Amino acid sequence: MPILAGIDYEEAGSGPAAICLHGIGGDATSFAPQLGALPARVISWSMPGYRQSLPGKLTFGGLSGALERFMDALGLDDAHIVGHSIGGMIAQDFALRHPARVRSLALIGTTPAFGGRDPSFAEAFLKDRLAPLDAGMSMAEMARAAAPLVCGPDAPPEVHEAVERPMANVPEPVWRDILACLTTFNRREETGKLTMPACLIAGTEDRNAPAKTMEKMAAAMPDAEYHLIEGAGHMINQEAPEKVNAILSAFYGRLA
Repeated sequence: MPILAGIDYEEAGSGPAAICLHGIGGDATSFAPQLGALPARVISWSMPGYRQSLPGKLTFGGLSGALERFMDALGLDDAHIVGHSIGGMIAQDFALRHPARVRSLALIGTTPAFGGRDPSFAEAFLKDRLAPLDAGMSMAEMARAAAPLVCGPDAPPEVHEAVERPMANVPEPVWRDILACLTTFNRREETGKLTMPACLIAGTEDRNAPAKTMEKMAAAMPDAEYHLIEGAGHMINQEAPEKVNAILSAFYGRLA
């Protein structure tokens, strides 16, 4: 578990760097199925406040800044950026702020904006997501109940466990802050400015990042390919690692 620029991470493999950004309930272990399985030096971070990463400003500007400092500490001028869920939102935000530092984007189970345009939607979302904690449930109890809900119906118990483990260890204040951050994301009108090569991967059973939304996003990007994985829920790279790894390997092979 090395730490650079206050970020703890895992890495494996060799070749061009591919930095993986996890979702709200994840950490560096969320991309374990991709470590060593792609034609790249796969680097999976734990975002600020997660695992052993130092706390940081949980806004999209703050998270993009943390990613930039992390890349500087790694000595990387640019990298392939892989993002799942809110990690995909961070990837989009970073690519719009620093396009020269992004060799390609791989967006998995993510969207170009959070939910509806009405502020009441965000308020209702936060109230619903925080209700278990407000009622006295621990993060571990909440994670145990939530993990199966974000996976597809065919995900085996070991995937549920891999999803539950990091979620249970997210500090409650960080969980509350990152959920609030999520509700502020809106890059919908700038999707067409993401001109770097992109690979979008959706799951048919994903209710958090619907396949139709991702397909529409891919169509708005100048150089994007779109893939749909049957039966996968929101945790696509963990539920269908062989399919995701084959898609990403072929994508990076074409770029090479």
